[in-house]
Amino acid sequence: FACRDMGPVQIQERCELQKIRPAKPSTKVMSGEALSRRNVWEPSVFYGLGIEKFFFAGHEIEIRESLDSYGALVWPGALALCQYLENNHLQMNLQDKAVLEIGAGTGLVSVVACLQGAWVTATDLPDILSNLNFNLTRNTRRRCLYTPQVTELTWGQNLERTLPSSILRYDYVLAADVVYLHKCLDELLLTMKHFCRPGTTLLWANKMRFQSDLQFIKLFKDTFTTTLLAEIPQYDVRIYQATYKE
Repeated sequence: FACRDMGPVQIQERCELQKIRPAKPSTKVMSGEALSRRNVWEPSVFYGLGIEKFFFAGHEIEIRESLDSYGALVWPGALALCQYLENNHLQMNLQDKAVLEIGAGTGLVSVVACLQGAWVTATDLPDILSNLNFNLTRNTRRRCLYTPQVTELTWGQNLERTLPSSILRYDYVLAADVVYLHKCLDELLLTMKHFCRPGTTLLWANKMRFQSDLQFIKLFKDTFTTTLLAEIPQYDVRIYQATYKE
């Protein structure tokens, strides 16, 4: 989650975000959405202490999580996007495609893209990169044609210097649950615009939690040519496709 506005969060703050009562750390490690995933995606999701196990693209994927920050958890949008890529891998063929993930977090979406044959660059804030790199290496080594790259990226800052759009062109830009209660929505949209050039397809999956999320959708639609690819009403998750608007 590449926004410097967000720092480490405590369990109390996480519970407030999910609008649930705080649970004692000793009795419930994962609360709110992170736990409710089990009902959405079984049997693709299995649970272990400190490690989440998923099954996508013909492989078991082990993701190390933590409550230390938003970027160290797998959120519903990431699961929805992984499932969409799995279900539509023939129509949305990532084989040999250049793929960029912004706000990669735990790296689950990037791992799935790698396993589907993409050349992936996963980006996030400096404090997220260690766990992101760990999860990518753990799940792609000796499994993938291309070695995924991990790069520091802060939304809206030094974009052309870090990943110049004049040199680098991505076939797909992926983003999952990058819109939530933070102050970097303008910077996020600027980052999306920077990377979504002619010929690029942007896939954005998000759980809709706050009024600001709906406001961002309006700006998103004004900025890009958009299509609502999928919607899961009972979990308030939407997946959008966007392309460059002349």
